[in-house]
Amino acid sequence: MKDTFDENNARKAWMSLLAKAPEGRVATLLDATMARPGFDWLRAPEIGSAMVRGRAGGTGAPFNLGEMTVTRCALTLESGEVGHAYIQGRRKADAEAAALVDALMQGQSAEQVRSGVLEPLEAERASRTSKRACKAAATKVEFFTMMRGED
Repeated sequence: MKDTFDENNARKAWMSLLAKAPEGRVATLLDATMARPGFDWLRAPEIGSAMVRGRAGGTGAPFNLGEMTVTRCALTLESGEVGHAYIQGRRKADAEAAALVDALMQGQSAEQVRSGVLEPLEAERASRTSKRACKAAATKVEFFTMMRGED
């Protein structure tokens, strides 16, 4: 039986948050939080595509939906931490900022980066999700059936 504990759950959560952030937002928050540290590229930002998969009805058999443009990069800080990023779209500066945040979250500055970058991004994401849910709820239609007294 497979263990349900995954030691990378926190990293998966912040990587998802960084990948879905609006254009330029990660860089803005990072620059407001701290001076960017020195780093070396392991893989400079490059633009490519990734296959997006879907499931029929959300739970059915998987199928290839189509391709999506992504930007990816990898870097290593002078202190040795390695950061990776995959960002939707053609955004090299955003991929660099996301990889820096990923690397910083694995080092001494993790708490500072969490409070200055990740928590505001999470709050903004929750706000967008809530607004979208309220907008969708306003269009909800209630269907009901009146039973006739006859069998």
